[in-house]
Amino acid sequence: IFKCKVQMRIRQPIISVLGHVDHGKTSLLDAIRGTSIAKKEHGGITQHIGATEIPIDTIYEICGSLIKERKFKVPGLLFIDTPGHEAFTTLRARGGALADLAVLVVDIREKIMQQTVESLNILKKYKTPFVVAATKIDLIDGWKNSQDKPFVYAINEQKDFVKETLDREIYTLSEQLFNHGFSSERYDRITDFTKNVAIVPVSSKLKIGIADLLLVLIGLAQRFLENEIKTEDGPGVGTVLEVKEERGLGKTMDVILYEGVIRKGDTIVVGGRTKPVITKVKVLLKPKPLDEIRDPRDPFMQIRESSAAAGIKISAPEID
Repeated sequence: IFKCKVQMRIRQPIISVLGHVDHGKTSLLDAIRGTSIAKKEHGGITQHIGATEIPIDTIYEICGSLIKERKFKVPGLLFIDTPGHEAFTTLRARGGALADLAVLVVDIREKIMQQTVESLNILKKYKTPFVVAATKIDLIDGWKNSQDKPFVYAINEQKDFVKETLDREIYTLSEQLFNHGFSSERYDRITDFTKNVAIVPVSSKLKIGIADLLLVLIGLAQRFLENEIKTEDGPGVGTVLEVKEERGLGKTMDVILYEGVIRKGDTIVVGGRTKPVITKVKVLLKPKPLDEIRDPRDPFMQIRESSAAAGIKISAPEID
């Protein structure tokens, strides 16, 4: 009897970004990536699920003085951006089912709306821990610019009446979340993250609070999800988000790989409409870090293999 030691490692946690239409999900990711995907989308509404990899070095750079000397085992974060329009319920559910963590994006002025409730129900169903990003704080009357700063620094630059307005808005949001079964508090006032959902105030336009949000996510992943995000170098397992036509390649699959490794030439089995599709990986593509699988700025990288967790594009025969 031979015993082989399986190599275990910590993969990137998969983070689904959910919320009501036009509350700023894609704009939030644009602020992290330094991109402008939201402006390119028809009517400013996301039509497809997107995936973006944020490496740990980028998180260290964005968080700066908030992180200080702390180091994390988590190699980065993989964000899934889901459409907010009511027509995309199944896509949102698929993104929620995949997630290790979620960011629920809520406009600080409009608060909980129809698709916010639907997103909360998805998070409850799959028991997904989540953080609330309370967006558009720059639209609070009297808000002083404070561009590119962490929220905990920016709030100290505001006048007292602005601080009080923000506190009232967050209190109202907390009340609404409580009515849906969740206890919540502004993240910098929480002592026990197992009992409270963290609310992180942000402005995607001014890039305020981006560092705070990333720090909360990476901290929660490392502290509470280390066992869940362990993976081994076995056969790849993933979920197909969408099947799309790609120029020069024909039909391709956008896939979130959440376990193991996939290689060019591998035989893969995919659920079909009436029976499983058995095919081989012809081409394996991946967007560059900080780029978007939905609408990349740079051409996809052709790769020979990919390890979980990753957003990848697969070209294979007979996947129509």
